[in-house]
Amino acid sequence: MNAAADDASERTTARARGALAVVRILLFLEAAAVVAVVGWLVIDLFALRPSSYATAIALIVVAALGAVWTVANAVGAVRLAGWSRASAIVWQFLQLSVAIGAFQGLFARADIGWLLLIPAVVVVGLLLWPPVRLAYSNEERGTAAS
Repeated sequence: MNAAADDASERTTARARGALAVVRILLFLEAAAVVAVVGWLVIDLFALRPSSYATAIALIVVAALGAVWTVANAVGAVRLAGWSRASAIVWQFLQLSVAIGAFQGLFARADIGWLLLIPAVVVVGLLLWPPVRLAYSNEERGTAAS
């Protein structure tokens, strides 16, 4: 009976490790995409004449803050920092809202919408899965504060 329980526990642990790897990969890909957007906005600022320099610079600053946030989330996910799980979920919901906006309106881009929607749903689902959630908890690693 113990052997069967140990085998089931080992399979769950292996699946959790795989899920953590997927989460980390997706978070790093998202971070790279946001960093690329910042680079693209900076190049556009110098290559094109914006209608408002103040707005263009403000957009670059906000995008740069988003890039710092996503990179911190990805690094935190590698370290299994408890804060990074909650922060990554918040980022995914922001990404989800941008994805929904990409599906509608005058300049709708369904391709961009799907590129944003699918990873957001996958990451939220994996981060809410109990074995992954436990991996992020301090109790699981034995470093709980007394």
